[in-house]
Amino acid sequence: MKFILSLFTVTYAAIAVLFGAASVCLLGFAFLQLWHAVAPDEGAAMGSRAAQAIESIGLLAVALMALEMAQTVMEEEVVRRVHVSAPTRVRRYVSRFLVVAGVALSIESLVAVVQALHGKSEDLPRAAAVAVAAAALLAAWGIFVRFNRSAEELEPEGIPEARKEDAKVQ
Repeated sequence: MKFILSLFTVTYAAIAVLFGAASVCLLGFAFLQLWHAVAPDEGAAMGSRAAQAIESIGLLAVALMALEMAQTVMEEEVVRRVHVSAPTRVRRYVSRFLVVAGVALSIESLVAVVQALHGKSEDLPRAAAVAVAAAALLAAWGIFVRFNRSAEELEPEGIPEARKEDAKVQ
C-alpha cells in the first residue's frame, strides 16, 4: 500500500510540474502577444493592438490559474500528503480550486466582452454566457462552503488537524 501511495505522490508531483510548465509557456505567449501589441515598428491599427493587449490579459489569467493549480497540487498532495476526507480539508481544497477557476473565468469573460464589443458583436452572447457561468460557479462555491461548514461542526477535530498540516507548508 505504501508503494501505491508513493506512486500517487510522484504522479501528483509530475502533474504539478506540468501545470507549472504550462503556466510558464502561457506567460511567454502572453508576453509575446503584448509585445506585438506595443511594438513600435509595426503598422497595425490601434484597435488591433488593443485586441492583442486584451488577449494577452486572457493568456495571463489562464497562466495564473495553471500556476495556482500547480501550487495547490504540490502543497496539498505532495508536501502535506493529506487524504481529502475531513470536511475541513475538503472545503479548503475545493475552495482553493473554485476561487482560482472563478477568478480566471471572470477575467476571461471580461476579455471576451471587450473583444466582442470591439470586434464581432455576435460573440457577445457567448462572452455573457461565460460571465454567467463564472457567477454561477462562485455562487455554487458559496453554497458549498455554507453546507460544508455545518458538516465541520459534526467533526470538530478536523480544524486543528488541518492547521497542524499547514505547518508543513510554512
